[in-house]
Amino acid sequence: MFRNVTEKLIVDFRYQGTRCRETTNLTATAQNRRLLKKRLEQLEAEITLGTFDYEKYFPKSKRVAQFAVMKQRQIVLSSSTPLFKDFASIWFDEKKIEWRNSYQQKIQIILNNYLIPALGHQCLDQIKKPDLLEFRASLAKVNYGLKQASLKASRINQIMTPLRMILNDAAERYDFVSPYKNIKNLKESRIDVTPFTLQEVQRILSTVREDFRPYYTVRFFTGMRTSEIDGLRWKNVNFQRREIYIKEALVNGELGETKTYGSDRVIQMSERVYQALLDQKNMIKNHSEFVFSTREGNPLDYRLVNRRVWHPLLRYLGLQSRRAYQTRHTAATLWLSAGENLEWIAKQLGHSTTEMLFRVYSRYVPNITRRDGSAFERMLEKLDTLEKDYD
Repeated sequence: MFRNVTEKLIVDFRYQGTRCRETTNLTATAQNRRLLKKRLEQLEAEITLGTFDYEKYFPKSKRVAQFAVMKQRQIVLSSSTPLFKDFASIWFDEKKIEWRNSYQQKIQIILNNYLIPALGHQCLDQIKKPDLLEFRASLAKVNYGLKQASLKASRINQIMTPLRMILNDAAERYDFVSPYKNIKNLKESRIDVTPFTLQEVQRILSTVREDFRPYYTVRFFTGMRTSEIDGLRWKNVNFQRREIYIKEALVNGELGETKTYGSDRVIQMSERVYQALLDQKNMIKNHSEFVFSTREGNPLDYRLVNRRVWHPLLRYLGLQSRRAYQTRHTAATLWLSAGENLEWIAKQLGHSTTEMLFRVYSRYVPNITRRDGSAFERMLEKLDTLEKDYD
């Protein structure tokens, strides 16, 4: 039914047991009444078929939110699967025994900040592939940091990975087809590798503050991660055997396990590293259990160190600004260019195989892979020599 009050026509109908009255923008003319009558017939037909969308007809109505809640309740009641947020909690509790504390924290952040706000109130079997693609597209619009940079493809893939795991696990348990099927990871850019040359390393170490010279010497010539060197304690330094035992890492100010199980390793001290650690020990004189610490004996805060020491030093020397993590890449490329054994280098860095070396550092290794045609040139030179000898 419809009727008019003053100059606007009003639609009067029943939906889901509720009487609804909505004012239209149509003035009370005979032509508009005929137009609205046809529209009302279509509306009632959609209600009968179960395809009626209240927001489509009356986007500004106060009842849109009311019926959206009712619709969601109906979906939940008719579904045989739990809500995403409830299953995600169960899944996390079951899986966390497999993960290190640092990785548990990363997954919890992804769940709380991204997955549950977007999908938490949907039933698992109601989540469709378009929902996932729309969610992934929305991540590309997220900005972070002072520069308001967009999330990189690698970060988006990190967020999507637990989502894939949750949905695939749920599909197996509740016998429905996972909507994540045939969704591939975004193509990621190459790892940012901008190592220092040996000459640049020498300039840095000869210019840096004396109290930080041992710190950066160890970083440049061991390839330790920031979390590993900041969490290094004297009990894991063996001067007699000239070995450093990587068993702990400092993440967000908390000392815990290393990044992965493969990260636990033994680093052999070179002469430079050995002398640097001796200098550090003599400098602090048992002031702290941490090898590198503040005056109060607490572990270093890498953010403060970068801001007060690292970046000012690079600016002073006129060197390209880059993360202190590039000291790890520098160690790798220097070892490789020196011709060290690949398996030994992989173990020093905490890699389980040598694959990462070739994938990340091959262009910095002229003496190992020589993928620049020089090997072929040497072969031709040998061929020329054989031909001359034959003549």
